[in-house]
Amino acid sequence: MFSNLDLSVLAPSLPFLWTGLLFSAELTVIAMSGGIVFGTLLALGRLSHRGPLAAVSTWYVNLMRSVPLVMVILWFFLVLPLITGKPIGAEKSAIITFTAFEAAFYGEIMRAGIQSVPRGQAWAGYALGLTYWQTMSRVVLPQAFRNMLPVLLTQTIILFQDTSLVYAIGAKDLLKAAEIAGKNYNRPVEMYLVSAIVYFGICFTLSSVVKQLQRRIAIVR
Repeated sequence: MFSNLDLSVLAPSLPFLWTGLLFSAELTVIAMSGGIVFGTLLALGRLSHRGPLAAVSTWYVNLMRSVPLVMVILWFFLVLPLITGKPIGAEKSAIITFTAFEAAFYGEIMRAGIQSVPRGQAWAGYALGLTYWQTMSRVVLPQAFRNMLPVLLTQTIILFQDTSLVYAIGAKDLLKAAEIAGKNYNRPVEMYLVSAIVYFGICFTLSSVVKQLQRRIAIVR
């Protein structure tokens, strides 16, 4: 089987693959950053004693976590142009979709992280005269981030793998680049194999980093 592979097409295909990999990485970083920010707000909303805020946050998280990501991608890609009256583009649609979708998952991670911090830490902040938001930003959230950092990075690895789903709307990620290169040189098997190796290499490396980070955090505790 592998004797029929023609790896000579790899060199001329590198520009396609590199462009696709850059977009996949860019999408991962943007969705991770936005997801953590909005996810933290969702976590605080779910833990809030204000009923409407907690209800809306809970509804949003449950909705996003109950729907397949590829369906959310298609919804945003097809519905947003109807609302705005003009096409948004596959890349922008992917960024909006992933940020909104991942916020629900990062929100649950952050909620668990906040709840892992002993309540006495918050009470100590209040005793020092800090407000709720000052206590959260200076006392609780830094500890929550440290506790949940390995889980946040694991979710980011999953996010990087999920970026391949933007293939459904034609965004030029790594998988789409492999398809284009495979069609151009009539060697799809080689291109898909190379893209799979790239995904594996990046995810395996990041997983090793997460394991080392878990050990260090365990030592600190």
